[in-house]
Amino acid sequence: MDRVIAKKKWSKKRILTIAGIAAVLFLIAASIYFTSGKSKLNVEMDRISISEVKKGPFQETIPINGVVLPITTIYLDAIEGGRVEEKYVEDGTIMKKGDPILRLSNTDLELNLLSQQSNVYNTLTQMQIARNAAQQNTVSKLNQMTDVESQLKEAERIYNLDKSLYQQKAIGLQEFKKAENDYNYYIQKKQLTEQLLKQDSLTNEQQLVQAKQSYQGSADALSLFRKKVGDLIVRAPIDGQLTSLDAEIGQSKNKGERLGQIDVLSGFKVRADIDEHYISRIITGLYGTFTFANKEYKLVVKKIYTQVTNGRFQVDMEFVGTVPQGIRRGQTLQILLAFSDEVEAVQVAKGGFYQQTGGNWIFKVSDNGNTAYKVDIQLGRQNPDYYEVLSGLKPGDKVVTSSYENYGSMQELVLKK
Repeated sequence: MDRVIAKKKWSKKRILTIAGIAAVLFLIAASIYFTSGKSKLNVEMDRISISEVKKGPFQETIPINGVVLPITTIYLDAIEGGRVEEKYVEDGTIMKKGDPILRLSNTDLELNLLSQQSNVYNTLTQMQIARNAAQQNTVSKLNQMTDVESQLKEAERIYNLDKSLYQQKAIGLQEFKKAENDYNYYIQKKQLTEQLLKQDSLTNEQQLVQAKQSYQGSADALSLFRKKVGDLIVRAPIDGQLTSLDAEIGQSKNKGERLGQIDVLSGFKVRADIDEHYISRIITGLYGTFTFANKEYKLVVKKIYTQVTNGRFQVDMEFVGTVPQGIRRGQTLQILLAFSDEVEAVQVAKGGFYQQTGGNWIFKVSDNGNTAYKVDIQLGRQNPDYYEVLSGLKPGDKVVTSSYENYGSMQELVLKK
């Protein structure tokens, strides 16, 4: 007969089910436990940097690099193109104003000069011929005037004589009228001759003025061509040092091409490169300082070049007061450019923490020095060493300023000595 088998109260399947449920409940409880409190991380103190917040003199500055340049640079360009025939000096020579540097040749320009000289000589010859002809014409007119005056006097004498004889009935009317007509004719002839002489004088004067203008124009053109040919000899425009000379014998240079430059040695300026991020804040009159031979010197921004190249723009700065002895062209200076006056401010040392926090929070060390916890802060201006603290910290607080790269989302650091 069949036997009744008693059912087991704790089967294997039931035990596994209960164990799985318990594990899930344990994980949920652990998650709630760990997320309900602050996440912590043990940190060795000798691997971090702790700085004290302090209050003291603060000035917003940025570091920039500047290159020493001559106070004035005059560029040498080819006024006229040509072939380099001769070099009188080499790069680096100290020049006086007017000293020759190099000579170019330009056949076309020289031929044009000869042609213009011929034009001037031809114009001068034609002017002299015209002047001689005018003088001869004037002399002829004056001779005619002399003849007319002589004839008029004779006609007047005969007219007066015949008039007296006619009144005395010594001659007839016909003879008197002839003398009268001759007299009137020569009066009119004299008036006409005078007008011709006057008109001839005005015409000669106008022709002379026109001839002089034509000659002057040709002479000016000749002078210009002579200057152009003279410009083929490149000369120093001012006293200074010849630098960057780029010309070799036999080389062809186009009109306007850069040949070199003259640096005025009476003073220096500094040309600095600045990140374009600051372009809206740079104005003339800002001051900068640098150290040279263990002594601090001052510079002031005089000119701003707003063209941005590779994310940077340039400014020219001039020395304020004493210029350092022994400074040289091309020397690089490390300058602190100030954006503000020096004021009292709460400040914290710069460090790697800023890259992860953006200056919005920081780990502040507790009073007992055993932990550092996350606090919200607000930073303002900066200089190469410090950030200005606007809120969240006070003088005397100690904070972790080294990098937070390995801290993830930790809320608290446990400091281990």
